[in-house]
Amino acid sequence: MISILIIIVSILAVGGLAYLIVNKLPAKFKPVLSLVLWVVIIFFGYKIYMSIMQPIHFNKIKKQRYALVIENLKTIRDAEIAYAEVNRRFTDNYETLVSFIDTAQFAITEVKNIVVTEQRGRITIDVEKRIVDTVGFEPVINSFEGRDYKNMMNVPGTDAKFELKIGSVEKVQGVKASVFQAKIDKEVVLHGLNKDLIRQEKEALGGINVPGESIVVGSLEDVNSNGNWPPFYDGSKEDSGDK
Repeated sequence: MISILIIIVSILAVGGLAYLIVNKLPAKFKPVLSLVLWVVIIFFGYKIYMSIMQPIHFNKIKKQRYALVIENLKTIRDAEIAYAEVNRRFTDNYETLVSFIDTAQFAITEVKNIVVTEQRGRITIDVEKRIVDTVGFEPVINSFEGRDYKNMMNVPGTDAKFELKIGSVEKVQGVKASVFQAKIDKEVVLHGLNKDLIRQEKEALGGINVPGESIVVGSLEDVNSNGNWPPFYDGSKEDSGDK
């Protein structure tokens, strides 16, 4: 909206000065007004250029910052899922998550079908049963190789930390499931950029945008470990990194 107003004002101002020079001013004043006209043209040309380029620059920096933030949120999600696999619940304690990755192990299991003989009254029958054996263990840390999980709670490029909460929701009557959510306000991530564009970004809907006021993974209202970012943030990392 602001960009459109700048363009309209620029056209009107330049057109008005040009009309004044050609039709209303004595010849002796025309060189001076021509110089003024060129100054005005250059000034408004710069304003138009900036009004066009500022959103482009904003979107470029936004995507770079979001990519770094989302990588940390994905690490938090994977850490929470791994923790819940072993402990049957999530945690909102950062130090507990890091310690878990450093020290815990996944059980490696093997499922077998065996036939056992059962006595049912006077009848002996063969029954097939499925048994699960633990055949070994694998360190959880192997799943986080090459990932900076010790700093996953830090919001890249800021002094802030992600907000991490846990809760429970009822899946079926009387049965509750543990849930988690990690998030950060977009304004924290986009600090230092144009405030009007930040406001518009916080009002964004879905599609190619990250909807809402925050970048979020997980949910406290539903059994859901997804993030609210579009799929392309799960692809190449070549655009990540603040430049």
